[in-house]
Amino acid sequence: MAVDKVFPSPARALEGLVRDDIIVAVGGFGLCGIPEQLIMALRDSGAKGLTCVSNNAGVDDWGLGLLLKTRQIRKMVSSYVGENAEFERQFMSGELQLEFCPQGTLAERLRAGGAGIPAFYTKTGVGTVVADGKPTELFDGETYVMERGIRADLALVKAWKADRFGNLVFRKTARNFNPMVATSGRVTVAEVEELVEVGQIDADQVHTPGIFVDRIVVTRSEKRIEQRTVRTA
Repeated sequence: MAVDKVFPSPARALEGLVRDDIIVAVGGFGLCGIPEQLIMALRDSGAKGLTCVSNNAGVDDWGLGLLLKTRQIRKMVSSYVGENAEFERQFMSGELQLEFCPQGTLAERLRAGGAGIPAFYTKTGVGTVVADGKPTELFDGETYVMERGIRADLALVKAWKADRFGNLVFRKTARNFNPMVATSGRVTVAEVEELVEVGQIDADQVHTPGIFVDRIVVTRSEKRIEQRTVRTA
C-alpha cells in the first residue's frame, strides 16, 4: 500500500517533527517561493532555539521575519539579510547569532548535505572573514577554503505542483533554493499550490523526486511583493 503523504493543514503536516533547538532549512529567495503557510505553522508550534538556514529572513511581517518577531530563531545561516529591520536590531544587540555564507556557497552546502557530501572546497571567501577559522588547502597552487555540507533536521519548501508521491515542480523564480533545501532535510515537508495524481507529471518535468519528500500540504499562496516599483503617470 502506498504511503499517504498528503496532510490536511500546515499544522498537521508539522506534527511530530518540530521541537526546540533543531536546524530548519527553508526554501525561497526574498519572498519568492517561500513556504509561507508552513512558516506560520512553525511559528504557532512555539518551538524555540531554532537554527534557520535560508537565503534571507524575509521581511519584518512575513516569511521568517515572523519567527524573528516571536524570538524563536537563535541563529540564522544566510547570505542576505538587508530587508529585515528586526533582524538587524537583534543581530546588532547580540540577541541573534548569524553565520554569513556567500549565496553560491550556501546553495552548494545544501546540495552537498543532501548528496551525502560532508564538506567541499571553494575559492569563494578566501582571504575574507567568511574563511576565518576554516581549514584551507592548496589545489594547483590556489588556496581554497573548506565548507561543510548542511544536513537539516527539517526542510520546508514551496512548490507549484506535486503528485501524491511528492514529485515536485517549482515555477520560474521559485526554483531557486527550494530543490537544494528539499534534499538537505532529514525530513522534508512541501507546501504546494496544486496536487495531481501520480503519473500526471511528466517525469522529465520533475525538479525534486518524491523520494526526498515526506509530507505534502496544499495551500493558497498570498504571493506578496517584497519591493514594488511603480512609475508615476
